Parts: sequence; C-alpha cells; structure tokens
Amino acid sequence: MRAVGVAEGGRGRRTPVSELEFVGCEPVTVSAAEVEGPNWEERRVEYWHAASETAWTVREAATVYHEGPGARLAKLVGQIGMARGSEARCIGATDVRIRNEDGTLGDIMQADQAVYLDPARAELSRHGRVIVGEDPLPDVVLEVDHTTDVRPGKLVAYEDWRLPEVWVEVPDRGSPGRRRGLPRGLRIYLLEGDRYRVAEVSRAFPGWRAAEIHRALNEATMSQATEAALWRVGRVLGDRDGTVPEDDLLSRRLIGRGLAETALSILRRRGIEVSVDRIGAAVRDASADAIVEAALTAGDEADFLARLA
Repeated sequence: MRAVGVAEGGRGRRTPVSELEFVGCEPVTVSAAEVEGPNWEERRVEYWHAASETAWTVREAATVYHEGPGARLAKLVGQIGMARGSEARCIGATDVRIRNEDGTLGDIMQADQAVYLDPARAELSRHGRVIVGEDPLPDVVLEVDHTTDVRPGKLVAYEDWRLPEVWVEVPDRGSPGRRRGLPRGLRIYLLEGDRYRVAEVSRAFPGWRAAEIHRALNEATMSQATEAALWRVGRVLGDRDGTVPEDDLLSRRLIGRGLAETALSILRRRGIEVSVDRIGAAVRDASADAIVEAALTAGDEADFLARLA
C-alpha cells in the first residue's frame, strides 16, 4: 500500500475517487435521495461517491461463493465467543460511511461482514451505519473477492478511513465468473500508523492464523483442526478478559449436560439408579470436581443430590 497523508485529528486523508479502481464493478448513478431512502439496503455496492452520486455495483449477482464466507464467519465467531465465555457480534454486510468537510454524510463502502468483539460497541448511531469518527469501528472487516479485487480500490479507502483490521478472502471454490489470477487464500491487513501491512496472524483474534481462518471459511463441515483453533483463540481472549466458557449461557448448558452424563455413567456403573432430570438440575451450579466426587462416593441418589445441594 502507498503512503497516506494524515489530516488534522489523526485521520488519513481521503483518496480522490479518481485514484481508486473498482474491479468487477460498473458505475451507475444513485442519487443522495436514494441513498437516504428505504430501498438503499437492497443495493449491493462496493463504493458510493457522494460528490458525483456514483455507485460502483458488483456486476455478478449474489452467489453462495461470495455470500457464504461472511455467513460462515459469523458462525465461527459465535463459537469463539462460547469458548471465550462472552459473545462477540457480527453485524453482516454493513455500510461504512464518512462525513464531508461540511458535516454532511458522504461516501459509503459496504463491507461483506463486520465483527465487533464487544457487542455493546456494535450499537451504531441513529443512521444504522458505521460513521467513521463517530461510531466505534469494527474490530475486523471481511471482504470476499470472487469477481472483484479490493486491493486497488476499497482497501486503499479502508486504509484512508483507518479501519484497524481487514481480511480479504478468496474462496477455494468459485463459479466460472471468477476473475483469473486471484490467489486463493486469506490475507490479513493490519493498520500500523497510517499504512496497512500484510500479517500472518490476526490482532483482533490473537493467534488465529490466516491459513486457519481460510480453512475454516471453506470447510463443508468443521474439522478437528478448526475446532481446536476456535477453542485456542477463544481461551486466549477469555484469559485476557477474565472470562471462562461457563460465563456463556449456552456453553454453561452444554457443559452441564456433559457433566450430568458423566455423573450418570459413574453412578450406574456403581449400581445406583438415578433420575436423569434430577441429576441435570443438581449439577447446574456445581463444580466439575464436586460432581465427580459426589458420583464416586454417594451411597444412593438422595445422598448424591444432598452432596451437591
């Protein structure tokens, strides 16, 4: 990426739209009134330039090859949140917008997926869009290149607008409409100072490597390697934040179910018949050590339940 001049207040300068290239797109006229109207959310654009009222729209219709990675990322982030013990939030295909010098809302880019590690930071302004300089910026923005190439256009603008971390994914599979020469894989761009650098590891999701993210986005079903990576990253975040999986409500339920099954198995091997429902309720707030100890030493069901009361 080329150097960017820094304006007052620490923001990068806005690159003239004449210096940007939107590969795989075609320019169409979209008025400011349309942008502010109720049908704007139906638009799928790479960039809208306020001064000329020009939108660069993706030529190819939406396909699973392009839309799938964003949806898949949301699921993966949800599972990392379960391991961390607190939710993250993906807000989907999202408008990122900047203000003009006179204070009016100006140019727009649409991210394919935007991720906030803290859901509270994803509560956007009344505009329902990410307004640069006013709303918290996403921790990660995902762009999927299938028939497009964000490098000469959107990535330049993201750098100017100082988005902290951008992932650019080129899926393994694609339709005949895919541009030739796009290298399959995922690239991580981290903002350092005023410029992006390509990194092998995410900053927002510590330890999650580009190759691991790409694999996870392209698997038909989750592999053990991906599950291990999600757990590893989630626990790094949890250790940093002081949270454990049990702090997540769904994780707590799943862990409790596993502990209940373990206790039930131990008791039945010892010849003690118990009620599955009563065990499930008893282990809900008990520690794993207490549950196992009670299952190993209780004389009967009533004794087991009393030890956990």
